[in-house]
Parts: sequence; C-alpha cells; structure tokens
Amino acid sequence: MCMAISYLESIVVGALQGVSELFPISSLGHSILLPAWIGGQWARDLDMSAKDSPYLALLVAMHVATALALVIFFWRDWVRIVAGLWDTARTRRIRTPEARLGVLLIVATIPVGLAGLALEKTVRNHLGTPIPTSIFLAINGIVLLSAEKLRRREPKVTEIATPTGYSADLSTLETTVLPIIDHDQASDTQLSKLGMRDAVLIGSAQIAALCPGISRSGSTIAAGLFKGLRHEDAARFAFLLATPVILAAGVLKTPELFKPENHDILGPALAGSVVAGVLSYISVKFLTAYFETKTLTPFAIYSLIAGVGSLAYFGLHG
Repeated sequence: MCMAISYLESIVVGALQGVSELFPISSLGHSILLPAWIGGQWARDLDMSAKDSPYLALLVAMHVATALALVIFFWRDWVRIVAGLWDTARTRRIRTPEARLGVLLIVATIPVGLAGLALEKTVRNHLGTPIPTSIFLAINGIVLLSAEKLRRREPKVTEIATPTGYSADLSTLETTVLPIIDHDQASDTQLSKLGMRDAVLIGSAQIAALCPGISRSGSTIAAGLFKGLRHEDAARFAFLLATPVILAAGVLKTPELFKPENHDILGPALAGSVVAGVLSYISVKFLTAYFETKTLTPFAIYSLIAGVGSLAYFGLHG
C-alpha cells in the first residue's frame, strides 16, 4: 500500500528543493533532515529509505521543475550552445566559443552520469538517513571553506597614478566607440577557454553530491575556484552543467511517478513541483548576481552549523 504524501508536505519540500538545489547547501541532504527534524507523520511519509516509499519519485519531479527553471533562465545561452553543437556536428569542427562550451559541458557530464547509474541506489540506501547526512553536510561546509581558502587568487589590477598625484583629465583625448558586449555571452566565452581535463575534473566533482549532504552546485563551484575561475564564472558553469544532469535523471526516474501505486501523489507532486520551479528560478537569478561580488563563506558556515547541530541531535535521539 502506498504511503500518502499531503499537499502541505509536498509544497514545503518543493520550496526546500527550489532553494537548496542551487544554493550550495545540498537539496538531498535537507530533504532527508527536514522530515527527521519535524518527526511524527512527516518522518514516516517522507522517509526515503522506506521500502516502496513514493518520496524519491516526488523529489524527482521537483528536480525536473528545477531543471526547467534553469533552461528558462539560461535560454539564450542554450540557444547559442545548441546552435554551436549543431554546427560542430555538421562541419566536424569546433568553430565558435559556444560550440566549445557545449563540448565541455558534454564531456564534463559523462563522469557523474556513469557514477550515478552505478552508485546512486546503493549510496541512497546506505547513506540516506539523518546521521550520515549530517556528517556529509558538515563536510560540505569544510569543502566550501577550503575552496575559499585555497583557491587560485585572481591577479590584482595595477593602479596607475599620475606623477603629481592628481587625477588626470581625459575628456580631451580621442575616444573609440567599442561594441556593446553581452555580459552573459562574455562569461560563456571565458568558460569556453577551460581545458578539457579541467572541465572533466570540475564535472566529476558532482559525483560527491551522490552522498546526501554534499551539494552538487557547491562541489562544482568549489572545483571551479580551485581551477582558477572567478566566483561568477564558476557558479555559471555549475548551473549550466547541472541542467543536463538533472534533466537526464528526471527522464530516467519520472516513470516511477506514474506507477499505479503512486497515483495518489500526482496532485501533491504537481503542486510541489510548481513551487520548486518558481523558487529555483528566483534562486538562480539571485545567485548569479550574488556571486559577482560575494563568496561561498556564508553557505559554508551554515552547512557546518547545520551539519554538526543535526549530528548532535540525531546522535542523542537516534
């Protein structure tokens, strides 16, 4: 008999998914810890490790909503990337930065795709409980802090001063009108300069997110920082890279949602997915602006506090 999942439970989990999937704090980890913290009926209904639980199918639907939000937000990028890949398939040559970025995204996706097929079920069954998840969430915080501490520093801009120390009046100098450069396109061009090996290494960082509590976006951004990317470029690559991974997982897992035994959760799944999609769009819009000037440090501190606090709580009440 299928366990029921209420509309309230689904909407709350959808809101959690919409924020925590793209924020570097692990959506899977929070999807395990929140019901355990609430306890009672929530813990029973939203138990991923329970046999025949529809909770995983519910989460898959919400992940697809997140992927669709990413496609909508980055639609201009994906139009350029797909056009570039089509040109590459037709000419057998990589002729544009967008085509090269598309190839990088493909090769970077392969490791996590293979690892997910081989390990996802085993990892979920053995680690999808509060105590291991709490440990991994704390580790997530350590990884993010390490990325900020050890990342390859950007070169500083050298300031040029006039001999007198006064500001120079440049208004009389001849000027050249430069073409307006689209910021997003410029960022994609910068990302296309990544080496194939670096792209594979950054993409492989997503494998760590199979462990509940380790963030997919956090791992990818951290790996990008280690490879010398700026925060905003590392985040952009992480979000672009997450899109095909989440969509592929959704295509693979969504049929489970339509099994006869899961018929009763279709309504709640739809409601939760709408919430997840809307909040995912808001989250990616916020984060792309946030990482232009800010760092991973607040998310690292949160992950450490939430992970250690959860470990202490569930260790005492387990």
